[in-house]
Order: sequence, then structure tokens, then C-alpha cells
Amino acid sequence: MSTPELISPRSPRVVAARRLAKRNFRGKDRLFIAEGPQAVREAVEHRGSGGEPTLVELFTTVEAAERYAAIVDAARAAGARVHFASDAVLAEVSQTVTPQGLVGVCRFLDSPFEEIIAARPKLVAVLAHVRDPGNAGTVLRCADAAGADAVVLTDASVDLYNPKSVRASVGSLFHLPVAVGVPVEQAVAGLKSAGVRILAADGAGQDDLDDELDAGTMGGPTAWIFGNEAWGLPEETRALADAVVRVPIHGKAESLNLATAAAVCLYASARAQRPRTSA
Repeated sequence: MSTPELISPRSPRVVAARRLAKRNFRGKDRLFIAEGPQAVREAVEHRGSGGEPTLVELFTTVEAAERYAAIVDAARAAGARVHFASDAVLAEVSQTVTPQGLVGVCRFLDSPFEEIIAARPKLVAVLAHVRDPGNAGTVLRCADAAGADAVVLTDASVDLYNPKSVRASVGSLFHLPVAVGVPVEQAVAGLKSAGVRILAADGAGQDDLDDELDAGTMGGPTAWIFGNEAWGLPEETRALADAVVRVPIHGKAESLNLATAAAVCLYASARAQRPRTSA
């Protein structure tokens, strides 16, 4: 195809996609935006619990459709509506300064918290009071990389489907179960009922991560609670945990940011949970 078919930002399809930038419309339509070849590729391959395709609609420039022909063909084969759009239209539906030519409209894909508990997870990241969407998406990416079984966003945390969260996850949103809107007390109670030890990550924690590793206490099922970027975890949330653990600072840095601390904690648990092999 040599020319775009969607050239007006006022097209009903464009208007419907553009409004997904707002949380209330995302919640009403149960749809969100995924941008760029990596996210769209993951969305094409993802299926909901009932087997339905996650990607329902794809906006692409003619140039991007040629560059990423395999993704566009797979999207069409999966049943997604594919729209060839002008650069002006892509700029309207995109949430980035420099659109990459592919914008997908996807179904919500969060999992019921009860299903996560029923699966008896070994490693879970719980985001409590995390308000920065970029941090939320990055922690989700870290959890995916560390081999976590699930992520839980409490009701006090940012929207999972915020465009910045989706971009920061770099596709990991489509890789592991994520529960949303769970009160932190319910999350902790449910995880404990499944035999999961609860560790709260806090820079002022009484327990040192190195000491926990040396003591051999981190090999069992574990959930890490990560708090707000600026003020950490409130006392009532720390009180719910089996231990409040700090990442040791061996150098002169004042502290670690949320995503870095989460990566250290999750990888420490992943390493501790690996089966020991005989020499």
C-alpha cells in the first residue's frame, strides 16, 4: 500500500484511540495503548485467559508497515484491525515525542489476585504506594527479568496501563501475571496464606540483605513489598511484613532509587531460590 487510508486526526477511530491516554476512558473501554515494535510484537503474541487476542487494533504508517512487515502481518492474522495512517494521525494516537510508527490498541490483561495465589508463586513483587509510572513499569521489567511469578499493584499505586508504565515495562507487561487494585493488607494476607514470606524493602530496615542471604533465609517463596519513591513504606505497611530489609550501601552513595533497589532484591531472591548443584 503506497498511501495511508487514515489521514484525518478527527477520524472516529483516531479519536477513540487518542482518548485512551486518559485513565477514566481506559477503564471504561478496558483498552490501553502499546507503542513501538517491541510492545506491539509482544501484544500480537499474547492471549487472554479465554484465548482471545490481546491486540485488537493497529495503527501504522506505510513506512513502518514495510519495515515491520512480519509484525503487521501477524497482527492481521491474529484478527486485529490494521489501519495505515499518516504521520499526523500517528502523532495523535501516540504518547511519545517521536512515534516509532506502530501503535497498538490492546485489551486489559491483568489477572485476578486469587489466580496468582492459587498458582503458589515462589517470587512476587508487590508495588505499594508506587506513584511514578516509569518506576512501576521498570520494576515490572525487573521482576520479569528475575523470573518472578507475578506482580501485584496495590490500590494506592499508579495505573498499570498508564502509557509511561507500559513503555517502561518494555514488553514485560505481556510476560507475567499482574494483579491490580489489591489493598496491601489483602495482598499480604493472601500471599501469607499461600506460604509466601513477606519482605518489605526499606532503606531504614532493621535487617540487612547481605545478612539475610548469609543466613540462608531467602530460599523459600518470597514476596517483596516496594514503596513510594520519595517516602518509602508507611509504618503500617512495614508492620505487615515478616522482615523489613535494607539493601546495604557499601560505597558513599546516599541511597538507591526504587527500580535499582527492586532489581537487587529480586535478583537476590532469585539467586537464593536456585537449586544448588553439586561440584
